[in-house]
Order: sequence, then structure tokens, then C-alpha cells
Amino acid sequence: MIVHLIDGTYELYRQHFGQVVRNSTPAPLAATLGVLTSTLQLLTAGATHVAVAVDHVIESFRNDLWEGYKTSDGMEPEILGQLPFMEEALRALGVPVWAMVKYEADDALAAGARIADANEQVQQVQILTPDKDLGQSVRGNRVVQYDRRNNLIINEDAVRHKFGVGPESIADWLGLVGDTADGFPGLQGWGAKSASSVLAVYKKISAIPDNDKQWLADGVTVRGASKLAATLATNREVAMLFKKIATVVDDVDDDVRIGVVEDWRWKGPTSALGSVADELGNKQINERAERAMVGRG
Repeated sequence: MIVHLIDGTYELYRQHFGQVVRNSTPAPLAATLGVLTSTLQLLTAGATHVAVAVDHVIESFRNDLWEGYKTSDGMEPEILGQLPFMEEALRALGVPVWAMVKYEADDALAAGARIADANEQVQQVQILTPDKDLGQSVRGNRVVQYDRRNNLIINEDAVRHKFGVGPESIADWLGLVGDTADGFPGLQGWGAKSASSVLAVYKKISAIPDNDKQWLADGVTVRGASKLAATLATNREVAMLFKKIATVVDDVDDDVRIGVVEDWRWKGPTSALGSVADELGNKQINERAERAMVGRG
């Protein structure tokens, strides 16, 4: 079986801005309808085990670690206002929804991927998001990311090609480079190429020597090595903090129970889907859900 783990928050963004491109004034629940429709497309294509992780609130424990970390203040109200109904709509479809409060959707996806990876009956785990944070969870061709927008599978080789480091170093890479989308800046002067070059040798921030002469002896060639090494030596604790912020948590049961793979098997919609379809103004949702059930045991 293939397990599909969907980043619901990302999907809501993707659907909202897709609607914005097509319509100058999208309907109030257009993005939610898009998420429901895209999930039904997955189920109609034969997906059997599906779960959706969402940010029930945007703030998380990471806001206590860094003052500038992302908050709901910068989120489009049209998207923020649809989050609760999207959760309701997906549950009505019969899909498990992990609505995160203490942690984030990325953490739930990492937790789900870990659980599915440990299940011998699972052939592949697909994490449906292009978010670079989830590169940490990628393993060979068994645990991959799927970028639905670009129809692209991101396996371990693709992670290494894109970032210059493997999944085990993604959090360290982000700790040095930063992530403007999440609101932490990384270290001044450290860019994607320099971080990749250094981490390709040392793997972890904690293993990078303070002395750039040692870098050279170890085969690291990077422009501005002396300045980069000095910046890291002075700001190592900050870099380690950014790494902690960037590291996905793969055990979130103290927030939301993830369960086991069999809990994610789709068994069809609930009786609530009819009222959801009415609110969305789309009666075809029920019909499509029924068609997706054809041939299932």
C-alpha cells in the first residue's frame, strides 16, 4: 500500500491562490472546496490510506523559542477563516484530520511518516507538500515528498541535489541559512551554497570547527571562509536554536493522537458530507465520494 499524508494548510494556500488566479473575487469557501476536490481526486485514483495534518492555530511551541517566528498576523484572513471549516469538511469526507495546536502540521506529517515507515505492509509513504522542512523525513524512495502542483516526487537523491546535503542535515542547513517563510533569519553571510559546502563535510552544525584553517585541511573550499567561521563561532548558540526551530518533531501524541496506519484507511464519507456539500454549494461532492468507494472492500 501507499500511504498519503497531506499538508492541509499548504493545500488550502495552494487552492486559495489558484482560485485568485482564476477569479478576481473567489467565493468565500472556494479554497476549502478545492482541498476537498483534490482529496477526492486522490481517493478516486485509488488511494487507500490518507490523513491530513493542519495547523488548527498558526502559533506553536516554536513561538516561545524565537520572537520573530511566524504567527497568524501575517496570514491572509480569507485562508485563516477557512481553516475550521476545512477540517470539518475533510472529517465529513471520512479522512482523519490531525489539527495541531502545540505542534505544527509539519510535525504531524513527520510523525505519520515515521509510523508508516515502520510498517512492513507499507510500500511507500508520500508526504504531499514541497515544504523543505519535510526533507528531513525523506528516506530513499520509501519515504518521499510529492509536490502536487508540479507533479514531482522528491526522494532522497532529489533532496541532495536541491540542497547539497542529505535529509539528516536539512535542519542544520536551515539553521545556518534561515527560513524567511517561518520567520527566522539564519546567520549573517551564510547562504545556501556556503552552508551546503560546509555541511557536506561536517553534516551537523555542532561538528563544524571554529577555525577556517581546519576547514581547508578537511577539504572544505568556500568563499569567505574566515568570515563565515568567525560568524559561526560567535553565534553558534543562535545557529543551534535555529536548528531546533527547524527540526520537525516526530512524536506529537501530547498534542494530537496520530494512531496507526490502519486508522488512516478510507472507509467512505460520513452522513455529514451532505450538509458540507450544501454549504459549499456543490452537490457533486456526494456523488464523487460514492464513485470513489466503488470497488473498495
